[in-house]
Amino acid sequence: MIVYLVAAFGCGFAGAVFYLNAIRIQPDAAFTVNWTAYMLFIVVIGGIGTIEGPILGTAIFFVMQEMLADYGAWYLVSLGGVAVVVMLVSPGGLWSLLGRRFDVGLFPVQRRLRVRPATQPASPP
Repeated sequence: MIVYLVAAFGCGFAGAVFYLNAIRIQPDAAFTVNWTAYMLFIVVIGGIGTIEGPILGTAIFFVMQEMLADYGAWYLVSLGGVAVVVMLVSPGGLWSLLGRRFDVGLFPVQRRLRVRPATQPASPP
């Protein structure tokens, strides 16, 4: 429950900081196609199934956005190219690549599948 509270606080805080820069606020401004594409990019780049992955993806996304925003449509093409390259190199995202390489986990809250060995059926008497 604490994780959900922290996540909800983080989302609310991020939305509040974003709308501090907006000149006008309307309900439809928060639900555009761009936000959906950005969130998918962040998760694909950072990695799904962990908390660290989207944090890393967000940092990479905002750095790339600041560096490439002056290039117009090529900015979006480069974001797509980076996403494709990351998916081909590391399908689990950059955090899974870094986590395996350096054996690090900042928030060890993910669930892992444990498979029990199959038992032999009892033979009839």
